Amino acid sequence: MTKLVLIVEDDRNQRQAISIALKKAGYEVEEAISGHMALDMLFGEGANRFDLVLLDMVIGDIGGSEVLAHIKRTLPGLPVIVLTGHSSIDNAVAAMRGGAVDFISKPIDLSRLRSSVSNALRTRDLSGKLMKPNSQSVVRLSFDDLVGTSDAMKRAVELARKGAGSNVPILLEGESGVGKEVFARAIQGESDRKDKAFVVVNCGAIPKNLVESILFGHEKGAFTGAMDKHSGKFVEADGGTLFLDEVGELPLDIQVKLLRVLQEGEVDTVGGREPVAVDVRLISATNRNLAQMVKTGGFREDLFYRLNLFPIHLPPLRERREDIGHLAAYMIENICTSEGYPAKNISPDSLELLISCDWPGNVRQLENALFRAIILSDNAEITPDGFPQISANTSATVGEGVEPVNNTNNGPILSALDEGGDVRTLQDVERDMIAYALQKYNGHMSDIARRLGVGRSTLYRKVSEYKLD
Repeated sequence: MTKLVLIVEDDRNQRQAISIALKKAGYEVEEAISGHMALDMLFGEGANRFDLVLLDMVIGDIGGSEVLAHIKRTLPGLPVIVLTGHSSIDNAVAAMRGGAVDFISKPIDLSRLRSSVSNALRTRDLSGKLMKPNSQSVVRLSFDDLVGTSDAMKRAVELARKGAGSNVPILLEGESGVGKEVFARAIQGESDRKDKAFVVVNCGAIPKNLVESILFGHEKGAFTGAMDKHSGKFVEADGGTLFLDEVGELPLDIQVKLLRVLQEGEVDTVGGREPVAVDVRLISATNRNLAQMVKTGGFREDLFYRLNLFPIHLPPLRERREDIGHLAAYMIENICTSEGYPAKNISPDSLELLISCDWPGNVRQLENALFRAIILSDNAEITPDGFPQISANTSATVGEGVEPVNNTNNGPILSALDEGGDVRTLQDVERDMIAYALQKYNGHMSDIARRLGVGRSTLYRKVSEYKLD
C-alpha cells in the first residue's frame, strides 16, 4: 500500500522540490503551507490516513515545535521528521526530545531525505506495537471491565449505570489521570449507542483558533487554509457518543455554540448557510472546578447547568488505596503482554510501597511507574528497587534548591536562596518551578501551562531549554 506523507513547509520552492522527490520515490504526498493548515488536516476527517509528517520548524503562523507537540499528543504513533535551516546540535536535540524521529538540515540533501523517510516508515511498520486508538474508534468496554472494588469506586459505577440508560448529558469530574475516558467508554458500552461511534475530543489540546472548526466543521474557503470541507466532531459522532475531555478549556465564544447544540440539536458550521441536525450523546469531563469558574467568569453559567445535569465524581487513587493491588496486577499483565516482556509479579514490599504513595497523577502515574519498573526489573518479581522515584514518606525532591515536599503540603517547596545564602537567579527558580510542576501534575502539559499562567508552546519551549524532558 502506498504511503502518504504530509509536507508542512511555507517555502514554495522547498515544498515543490520535496514533493517531486517523494513522488518519484513512490510516495503519495499532501501539502500544508502553514502550521494552522497542518493542524486542521491532522485534526480533521481522515487525519489517521497519514503515515509520516515532514515538518519545517520555522513556519510563518505558529512554530513547528507547537505543531510537533500537538502531533505527539494526539497522534503519538505518527512519525515526524523535522526540517530546519537553523542547523545546530541544540535544535536537533530539542526536536528529538519533542518526539521527532529524525532531523534534516537545509539545504536538504534529497538522497538523505528519501533515506530518512524510508527508515522512519520501515521502523513504524516493524515496531509491531498497537497505535493509539483514533478518535472515532469503538473500544467496547463495560462497567465489568473497570478495575476496583473500593466503596468510592462502587459509588461512581452505580451512578454511571443509572446514567448510561438515558441520553442525559453526563459530566465526569476528577483529577488528571483518574481514568475519565475509560469511564466514558464504559458508559457508552452500556448504553443503547454501544455499536455507534465514540468520538474523543481533548479540548485542551486544540489550538484556540481551530476549536470552532474542529468541533462544528467548516466549509471550503471559510477561512485562510480551509482547502476542503470538514464536517466537525459533532457530525462525526452523529448517532453515537461525543466525549469532550477537559471541557473547562473551551473559550467562552465556543461555549455559546456548544450550548446551542445542546438546546437545538443543530450545528452551525463555519461558513455554512444552513444548520446541520445532529443526534449526539454528550459526555464531558473536567479536572477543574466548573462551579468556581462560573463565579469568576471563566465558564458560562447556562452551559454549566446543561452539562451538570448528571455529575459523577471519580475518586483519586489516594481515596481508594485498596484498589491499588488489583490495578497493579492488571497493569503488569497488560504491559508485559503488549510489550513482549516475560510475565512478572510484584513483591509484597513493592505493593506496600505503592499503597503508601499519594499518586498525584493517579492511575496514569501508577501505570507509568509500573512500566518503568518492568523495564528495570531483570527478574520475575518486581522489587522496591524498581521504584527509585517513589518514597513512602516523601513525595518528591526536585532539582537544586527545592525543599522536600511533605505529606501535609505545609512546608516550603522552592528555596529563594542558594547554598551560600544568596538570592538565586530568576532563571534557576523558574527551572525548578517548572520541574516541580511537571512532577506534581505528572507531565500533563495543559494543566501545567494553565497553573503557571503561560501558553503551552511557551511551556514546551522552556521544558526543552531547561532539558527537563
